[in-house]
Amino acid sequence: MYLMKKLFYQIYCLFFLVLVKETVAQKLPIYSDYLSDNVYLLHPTAAGIGNSSKLRFTTRQQWVGIDNAPALQTVSFHSRFNYEYPRGAAYGFIAFNDRNGFQSQKGFQGTYAYHLPITVDRFFNQLSFGLSFSLIQNQSDRTSFRNRGDIIGGNIIATNFLNADFGVAYHYGGFSSYFSVKNLFLTQANNQNINKATGLRNFIFSFGYYFGEEKFIQLEPSVLFQLRQATGERIADLNLKAYRTFGNKQLWAAVSYRQSFDENTIEDLRLFTPIIGINFNKMMFSYTYTQQLNDIVLTNSGFHQITIGFNLWTVEPRAAGCPNIASPFGSF
Repeated sequence: MYLMKKLFYQIYCLFFLVLVKETVAQKLPIYSDYLSDNVYLLHPTAAGIGNSSKLRFTTRQQWVGIDNAPALQTVSFHSRFNYEYPRGAAYGFIAFNDRNGFQSQKGFQGTYAYHLPITVDRFFNQLSFGLSFSLIQNQSDRTSFRNRGDIIGGNIIATNFLNADFGVAYHYGGFSSYFSVKNLFLTQANNQNINKATGLRNFIFSFGYYFGEEKFIQLEPSVLFQLRQATGERIADLNLKAYRTFGNKQLWAAVSYRQSFDENTIEDLRLFTPIIGINFNKMMFSYTYTQQLNDIVLTNSGFHQITIGFNLWTVEPRAAGCPNIASPFGSF
């Protein structure tokens, strides 16, 4: 049993070393965070898109009980420059710390977005554009390999990168749509050779529809598609959210199923994610649990994530829209 564990550990270490060149510029990993009223983590056009400035904190832990298991923490904020006008510019910031085995990334992202209403009446009809720039530090820690007497040895290697994302969004009443291109370009702070940025681009499409405002429960089905240029991997999310409002409280729940379609792997990734949340006056809280459905998994403990949010400077919504657009309650 000891030899099996040691062999597995060595394969685990080698696996992450091989992935360094492929993941070094992947920026913020894409999980199901966007379903916790945190679309801005995924699409730059979501910056300031609604009637409220939003501050969000997330923490995620995968494979509980496994050493050096993936973990992620994010802090994000986005807002309009002026909510008094139907059209206008917005900005946003994201800071994140992502650890994945012996590799880690720290990054800071700044976003500029512009929202252009197609109409100015009580019906929400808006076109949006967004551009983000990110400074990322990738760090690979190989010192533990040498300390354990393994074949591979080395030091902590850190590399800084500059990258960018661009997106377009269109909203029409309860219908929402986003398109984003991630990893537009890449610059290096040193002379190490890595893959060209053009092979690291990730194309993301998402669509959703919110309906049932006159019903006891409101529903919001949505889908998300990813296409990763470097590997040709295709990923699809099928989501459903349900809302119920009680006075100044809104309870909501979501389920998400993720399926990857990658011809280069033995087994496609399959994830099932339930989410529960509450919006209370100026705050929101959600808990996310993700379970792998693959036949071969490292552990059955699943992935856990908590999101805490605050709505700031909320104004009366210009037009009816989905909850990500029209915050239901007041703010600080």
